[in-house]
Amino acid sequence: MNYFPFSRRTPLRLTFWFGIAVIGVFGLIPAIAVFVISFTNIRGLPGLPVDWVGFENYVRWFSPAKVGYNLNALRNTIVYSVTVTLISNVLGIAIAVLLNQKLRGRNAFRAIVFLPTVLGVTVIGLIWTLFFNPGGGPAATVWSWFGAKSAFFGDPHLALALVIFVQIWMGLGVNVVIYLAGLQAIPEDLYEAAAIDGATGWQRFRNVTVPLLAPSVTANVLLSIVGTLQSYQLAYVLTGPSNLATQLLSLALFSQAFGGNAASGLGNTQGYAATISVIQFVIVGIASSLVLIYLRRREAKL
Repeated sequence: MNYFPFSRRTPLRLTFWFGIAVIGVFGLIPAIAVFVISFTNIRGLPGLPVDWVGFENYVRWFSPAKVGYNLNALRNTIVYSVTVTLISNVLGIAIAVLLNQKLRGRNAFRAIVFLPTVLGVTVIGLIWTLFFNPGGGPAATVWSWFGAKSAFFGDPHLALALVIFVQIWMGLGVNVVIYLAGLQAIPEDLYEAAAIDGATGWQRFRNVTVPLLAPSVTANVLLSIVGTLQSYQLAYVLTGPSNLATQLLSLALFSQAFGGNAASGLGNTQGYAATISVIQFVIVGIASSLVLIYLRRREAKL
């Protein structure tokens, strides 16, 4: 039996168990700790007593005093996640198909598309904050041509849409790279055979590209859903932690655990933040599992 790159089975087993140990120490144990902390009133300040409060934090999350704020954060999170996932994957496939053609300078265009992914969230936030500066940014100038003004990220009717736009711009490069890898794995013979049979460009895309690109679609959709359901950094940098129009569930968690949030009426309580984290974990787990089951069945049908 081939144990490449190991000559014997023992090093292979040691490597496997070492990987399991690393995952357990840095993944499983912290997750269990967060779950346990969610049943306490720990506040992260030295010297304060820590009491076991049971399901009090969970009851508090669903209480009438908090349900309005939490439902708003949950609604924004769902809109944010679904919109970013759909648009980024549709654009990702379209751009990947275009950049997979034999075009002059396509490597340069690929680099340009991937460039925003390399930039940090803070840099991206600064760029777009300056661009949408209501006091004299390029967007304000264009707005003024039509005799209109806007606060952009300060506008409750526009802020979430702008954050979604920036998120799509920032993460599109990863989608394109994955789709490009999937496209380049499709044999050219299949396209040639379809062309000989008289298939049009759209028919080749529908009957050859889409079925064979299904695994890439599954990977990208899952990455987008999990990433956006857990994302808060971009909304925090662009609009701050207290803007109810862009309040996401993960941002509420961050504000509760580390910064406090006047809009939510919450203090700096790590126990309650752990409760939000557990609820978020359940939501992400259910959403990703349902999407994975659906996409795997679609792959089998295609």
